[in-house]
Amino acid sequence: MNSHVPLRFPHPFRHDHPQVQDVNVLEEERLTFAQRAADGVAALMGSWPFIIVQTAILGVWMTLNVVGLIRHWDPYPFILMNLLLSTQAAYAAPIIMMSQNRQAARDRLEAHNDFEINRKAEIEIGAVLAHLEAQDRALEEVHRILAMLCTHQGMAVDPQPRSE
Repeated sequence: MNSHVPLRFPHPFRHDHPQVQDVNVLEEERLTFAQRAADGVAALMGSWPFIIVQTAILGVWMTLNVVGLIRHWDPYPFILMNLLLSTQAAYAAPIIMMSQNRQAARDRLEAHNDFEINRKAEIEIGAVLAHLEAQDRALEEVHRILAMLCTHQGMAVDPQPRSE
């Protein structure tokens, strides 16, 4: 009657991986003054308040130069205004590109972090599944032993465990 196999469970799973870190906090700590400035310029120039204020300034500029209530400092076709807008665009475009490049690098860091989290989750799920499989085998063995004992004592028992 001692022919049963001892119950064996997998060794307890140890969490030997580093803790998950918030990449937003890490990235924020590493920003230089220039990177913060580029992000600020990009955020400002990409906002509705900037568009509205710039549109109002340009409207006032053109109105004052067309109506002529004061001296015309930039008569139609507004060459000075075009020069100022071109200068603004010449500086704004590279600054916005710097911010976008940094954001792309941050997105790559977040994607790598997501991959690491998924990999850790896969390992932990595998450990849980292995433990559940060992429990299934142990329950089958317990059921088999009970069925053997009941048969030995003359009691009727269903030899196959039921799965629901």
